[in-house]
Amino acid sequence: MASITLDQIESARRTIADVALETPLMPSPYLTALAGQDFLLKLEMIQPIGAFKLRGAANAVLNLPQGTAGVTCCSTGNHGRGVAYAARRRGLRAVICMSSLVPQTKIDGIRALGAEVKIVGRSQDDAMAESLRLVEHEGVVEISPFDDAHVIAGQGTIGLELIEQCPDLATLLVPLSGGGLAGGVAAAVKAVSPSTRVIGVSMDRGAAMHASIAAGHPVEVEEVASLADSLGGGIGLDNRLSFDLCRTLLDDVVLVTEDEIYRALQTVYYEDRLVCEGACVVGVAALQAGKLAPSPGPVATIITGRNLDMAIHADIMQGRDVKLGDLTISGQAYHA
Repeated sequence: MASITLDQIESARRTIADVALETPLMPSPYLTALAGQDFLLKLEMIQPIGAFKLRGAANAVLNLPQGTAGVTCCSTGNHGRGVAYAARRRGLRAVICMSSLVPQTKIDGIRALGAEVKIVGRSQDDAMAESLRLVEHEGVVEISPFDDAHVIAGQGTIGLELIEQCPDLATLLVPLSGGGLAGGVAAAVKAVSPSTRVIGVSMDRGAAMHASIAAGHPVEVEEVASLADSLGGGIGLDNRLSFDLCRTLLDDVVLVTEDEIYRALQTVYYEDRLVCEGACVVGVAALQAGKLAPSPGPVATIITGRNLDMAIHADIMQGRDVKLGDLTISGQAYHA
């Protein structure tokens, strides 16, 4: 069984101390009333790149040996942004590979950090293939968005902070994609607070880790457009670390619909005044949809990033219809 140790996560915390922020844990009065117990929001969207991915990317880049020619990765946006940011700080070339499903705002943000961007195919798997080709032909080092020990340990530092900020945390809702965040955070939390339940939450279309756990091994899924676009993509059929971590350490996995994500985006905006990505609010969506039975005691979720398409966000806040590929989400005006 793959494992990430508490020592690795504590080492990552020291390594990234000058790059990533220790983020606040903010109470949500509205969600607290809805949950019937304290509901807390871990504000990773205030990181310098606007997303938690800086933690893992910085830990991986800062652990590269001297003389490294450059780095590459595949990304749905935020990991690429983190790699680009960390690589620039080290003076390294960065080539970020993404599919055509990635929103333009995320592509523009990565280019603004000085990285090269390659748009390849219509899936994370297509982007991964291009990243691996660059490793073979251009001598750069590939940094996986989720299946890398340094990346996972970096994301795990969020778990350490959470338990320090809320020692009696009963339930943690973690956005679930390739499992780097969920696996790292669960490894940290279970090491220092074994009784805390850690629940992965994803969208109900194209949730690769959920399908893989159900199958008992990594599987491919069709990647489709989603309000939670950061949670898209596969986990890799040769996954070495994050699949085992999530299968072993997560207490449950919950799926939410696009309509439920739409509603949750409105909630965190109107009730908590937060502008964030759809991937951030899947935990809130699960609570609002009645899909959770939290243990008695404080509940927290991770607000993972703010790098979103503001035009779509504006449509949602105004209750307008949103089209996602072949799916149209019917608009709904917000009401508490």
